[in-house]
Amino acid sequence: MTRILGIDPGSQRTGVGIIDADAAGAVRHVFHGALLLLDNETFPLRLKQIFDDICAIIAEHQPHEVAIERVFMARNPDSALKLGQARGAAICAAVHSGLPVIEYAAKEVKQAVVGGGAAGKHQVQHMIGILLNISQKVQADAADALAVAITHAHTRSSVQRLGIPRTAWRRRR
Repeated sequence: MTRILGIDPGSQRTGVGIIDADAAGAVRHVFHGALLLLDNETFPLRLKQIFDDICAIIAEHQPHEVAIERVFMARNPDSALKLGQARGAAICAAVHSGLPVIEYAAKEVKQAVVGGGAAGKHQVQHMIGILLNISQKVQADAADALAVAITHAHTRSSVQRLGIPRTAWRRRR
């Protein structure tokens, strides 16, 4: 079993989700939640909370790998910069804890979990419930984080089965 921490970075809420995956890519839910960041007085304190909380989640749940959603181009440059900084805080927490970090584009995650790269948040939430046998509705950011973890589990399994290097699996962008 490989334990995977999925992260959906955000400057207001950062989704986290942990799954266990076997060699065939079968997954089991372990934990999920959203880090609520708006109670902090300043943006730098939000980044500190992301770092601290992810370090604490890693210490508690002991994942082996981290999968994180890649930044997309936002309409608002300020939002894109804040998202990138939140993502950086999450990546630093994982690397600080000695874990490898693998990145996935949002379209790649939606394609893997829902079957279409243009899927909406409700579709992702619905499929996460089905794939992980979670009966209650999963908060959107946590569902996205679990979707990133599932994408990594399936990609990892396929790469191992095919015996190809991980870097050869991805299209060049």
